[in-house]
Amino acid sequence: MATREAGAAREARAAQETEAARETEAVRETEAARGPEAARGPEVTRELRAVRGPGATRASRAAHTPGAARGSQAARTPAAPGAPAAAGAPEAAGVPEARRTTGAAHRPKAAHIPEPARVPEPARVSDPARTPEAAGSPAAAHASEAPGAPQAASAADAAGPKRPKRPKRTGWRRLLPTWRMVLGTFVLAALLLVGLFFLGYSLVKIPSANALATKQSNVYLYADGTEIARDGTVNRETVDLSQISEAAQHAVLAAEDRDFYTESAIDPKAMLRAGWNTALGKGKQSGSTITQQYVKNYYLAQEQTVTRKVKEFFIAIKLDRETSKDDILEGYLNTSYFGRNAYGMQAAAKAYYGVDAAKLTAAQGAYLAALVNAPSEYDVIAHPENRKAAEARWNYVLDGMVTKGWLSEADRTGLAFPSPKETSGADNGMSGQRGYLVTAIKDYLRTNKIATTDELEAGGYRITTTLDKKKQNAFVKAVDDQLMDKLDPKNRKADTYVRAGGAAVEPKTGNVLALYGGIDYVKQYTNNATRRDFQVGSTFKPFVLTAAVENDSETQDRRRITPNTVYDGTNKRPVQGWSGETYAPENEDYVNYGNIDVRTATDKSVNSVYAQMAVDVGPEKVKQTAVELGLPSDTPDLNPYPSIALGTATASVLDMAEAYATLANHGRHGTYTLIDKITRNGVDVLDLPERKTSQVISREAADTTTSVLRSVVQNGTATAALAAGRPAAGKTGTAEKDTAAWFAGYTPDLATVVAVMGQDPVTAAHKPLYGAMGLPRINGGGAPTQIWAQFTRNALKGTPVKDFTLRLQQGSEETAYPSSEPSAGEPSASDEADGSTGGQNTQTPGTSPGGTDGGTTDGTTGGTTTGGTPTTGGTTGGSTGGNTSTGGTPTTGGTTGGTTGGSTGGDTSTGTTTDGSTSDGGGTGTLGGTFPQLTNRRPIEE
Repeated sequence: MATREAGAAREARAAQETEAARETEAVRETEAARGPEAARGPEVTRELRAVRGPGATRASRAAHTPGAARGSQAARTPAAPGAPAAAGAPEAAGVPEARRTTGAAHRPKAAHIPEPARVPEPARVSDPARTPEAAGSPAAAHASEAPGAPQAASAADAAGPKRPKRPKRTGWRRLLPTWRMVLGTFVLAALLLVGLFFLGYSLVKIPSANALATKQSNVYLYADGTEIARDGTVNRETVDLSQISEAAQHAVLAAEDRDFYTESAIDPKAMLRAGWNTALGKGKQSGSTITQQYVKNYYLAQEQTVTRKVKEFFIAIKLDRETSKDDILEGYLNTSYFGRNAYGMQAAAKAYYGVDAAKLTAAQGAYLAALVNAPSEYDVIAHPENRKAAEARWNYVLDGMVTKGWLSEADRTGLAFPSPKETSGADNGMSGQRGYLVTAIKDYLRTNKIATTDELEAGGYRITTTLDKKKQNAFVKAVDDQLMDKLDPKNRKADTYVRAGGAAVEPKTGNVLALYGGIDYVKQYTNNATRRDFQVGSTFKPFVLTAAVENDSETQDRRRITPNTVYDGTNKRPVQGWSGETYAPENEDYVNYGNIDVRTATDKSVNSVYAQMAVDVGPEKVKQTAVELGLPSDTPDLNPYPSIALGTATASVLDMAEAYATLANHGRHGTYTLIDKITRNGVDVLDLPERKTSQVISREAADTTTSVLRSVVQNGTATAALAAGRPAAGKTGTAEKDTAAWFAGYTPDLATVVAVMGQDPVTAAHKPLYGAMGLPRINGGGAPTQIWAQFTRNALKGTPVKDFTLRLQQGSEETAYPSSEPSAGEPSASDEADGSTGGQNTQTPGTSPGGTDGGTTDGTTGGTTTGGTPTTGGTTGGSTGGNTSTGGTPTTGGTTGGTTGGSTGGDTSTGTTTDGSTSDGGGTGTLGGTFPQLTNRRPIEE
């Protein structure tokens, strides 16, 4: 018996040693198979454990416990027939375990009582493919062949394959939040927003109406502190909703909030869209419903702040829950601003159409509804240049009414744009010039982004302007004396069309010193000083000459353009060198001038010469020069074509005054300004644009133009300007079809532009000035120049008389004749001999058209004229001494050597007018010799 036990012990030790050797071999093979990864000792150990499975581990642990000895003892006892030998002993199962020791059999036996063999668990089938490392190892193969393999396999299958670790995120992926983070953030944000909403809703209360209580006046002051006006008087008349026509109500809904009666108080989509468009630079957009706008108008101030917007949001929601839609709409229609100082639909109906709101038609209501969006810009009377935009908005409103079923398609088709009346219908402290000045100031503040409409509506500003009260009054008196007092609207219909506008700018500073907007702001609402819808006519021609000198331009036959360059002044002469359509402009009164130098062509405003010069210089360069001098780049009809020279652009009087001030300032441009300072509660609150002056064109170009324009005053179409008693330069102009007459002129100290315009007071259509003032027509050399002369004389009264100091273009004294003869239509020799006109007014080639009274200078005859133009003694048809030429153009009186009194060299008649000048044969020569006369002998330096 003892021998058998000893033999069994030896066999057990041998089995253990064999198993240990197999495990060692398995580890070596695993390391060899895994290569560089073999260094991962702990991981190899874990892999071996995975191969053995949980059951093997438990068996290994059992082998080192006292129970293991019992197992060994049980192994030495005879096995029952049919039962697996030592089925409950892990060692006998042959499962490898590296940590088993051979001394386990020699541990003290607790007792030699044989234990019943444990019944093995049913073996679970495992997929070797799940553990390829284990399946491929020798130890695993041996384990599967050992008697105890079913139990080990079942344990490994019970544990299952080890789940692989999720790979760590690397690179830029580490910066991205996980979906759990995104979801969590979204949930937290939603909860926060809901909480803030309920907090705001509970805290914000509907306040008492404070629109009227908080509104303050803006005070507008002259430069000396004298008050111009206050705009705090509100023109408002509150009415019930039933007192506003249904068509007008629907028009406002179509313009501002088409779903007002069906939607909530706020429109999140519209607010997001407005915010997005604002962020993209498409302009500020409110995205507000009618309810929100009403809250802003009636309960809150107009400032653009986040606090105000948040309050507006919550008050609108509460108001929508507590107030009916009809009441909200009624309040909105009574508080909205429509321009012309009219608050509410009733006041607007009176101001624009002179009717009650109950009588507004669909067309009229649509126009008033369009005004809500931009009351200042869409007033087609105050801003006729914006008529297209206003009509587009009007059509948008009507189309919306059709879409919503408030207006039939048939009725929509028959509607015409309802032009509002010209009068504002209410004084409100804005009568006379005050309303024009306040309008110009507000436009300046908005255009230069100094203050918004909402900021100005909030009030409380004290705005000091650059306007000089003395000069402002002088302007009004000059217009009254030279124009308005000579009108008889009751007996002459043409006199009802007459309008006047004027502006005066200080050349060295750019300060606007005076504006004349019209006869009365209440009676004529349009500001004639700032409107941009009348052609400037020949007052644009100096810009062409300036561009020619600035760019050192040449004629088509390569002659340098100077004041003495000779052009072909034939009427309807086709322009040469232009690649576009044939352009052959008419001269005024169809006069053929033949060969004529630039200076004289400027005196007589010869269209054919300047159209050709514009092509010689380049229309684009001409436009660029005009903009550099001061015209806005977006001036209507400022297009680079040959016709640009004839003044087809529709700049304002103020625009032209700014440009002429640059010429007076030797080519240095100081951007015009109307504002000196703006305060609120005694503190400067709004920043003004930087005041700076820059040399935009050369001094030679500006001064050469000035020398030519001095000749226009002394010898040309603007001799009436001599009555100012100051050295002056200027140019007359007439719009197409004589709808406007201009004079733009300057002294060294003051640049002033005056325009007389024709406009129907009912339809606002442009009208010719034929028959106005009892004259065949009003020309630039008539009323505009006379107004300029009186104003300039009085405005500069008491100041020293200054003469121009000019630096002229080199070579400007040289005369350059064309290489070819004048075009057909030039008068023949026989025409010159007998004085016939050949069916048209003509001038003798090579002479100054109209003669110059012998061209006397300092008592000599046959010399140069004041402007330096060579003459032939003024002979025409054999006569001398200043008789009118063949064309009948009158002389200027021809003073000599400082002589005054307006003597003429001989008989003259009123003759032919040229660009608005009708000379009286010497009557304008009063100041002909008072000042030093300019010549082209040498440049005059400062």
